[in-house]
Amino acid sequence: MGGLLGATLVFVSAPLAIKAVGKAAQSVINEVRRQFKEKPGIMLGTDKPDYAHCVDIVTQGALKRWWFRACWPSWRRSRSATAFKFLSPYGQIGAESVAGLLMVGTIAGILMAMFMNNGGGAWDNAKKFIESGKFTVDGVVVGKGSDPHKAAVVGDTVGDPFKDTAGPSLHVLIKLLSTITLVLAPLFI
Repeated sequence: MGGLLGATLVFVSAPLAIKAVGKAAQSVINEVRRQFKEKPGIMLGTDKPDYAHCVDIVTQGALKRWWFRACWPSWRRSRSATAFKFLSPYGQIGAESVAGLLMVGTIAGILMAMFMNNGGGAWDNAKKFIESGKFTVDGVVVGKGSDPHKAAVVGDTVGDPFKDTAGPSLHVLIKLLSTITLVLAPLFI
């Protein structure tokens, strides 16, 4: 049961990171559209955009949406502790369950982080390779505007949050898992 909860922790944490980035990006898009409507001179170069407001939106969005991700492993740990009490015949948390959560959470986290970092980078580089003019299909150079380029843009859209947000955040989750386990180990043994 501990192993199942450890793996679940990883597979729920990664989408939370991607969702947080998506919400912050949508807020920035809305702000940029608002600025373009209010100051048409931005497109002509006669007005300056309000960069500071966009930075504030991203910073506030990160702080609002990331507190849950920062607290989630420890909250999940306390919920897991309650579940382990019910599963243990003596009403105590078993060291085996905690070890299972730590080991499987760490293994799943490392594998998922490697997948997201490398997969996201590959999707990003595929788009750059097509745009470089060195990509050929049946001896014909294929570039921007082609079907492979359109597909690569979609891949890059998914790959950027993978390699820039979800993958690196799983490294933090792995560190939190081990730190919380080491600090709370006396409670379980």
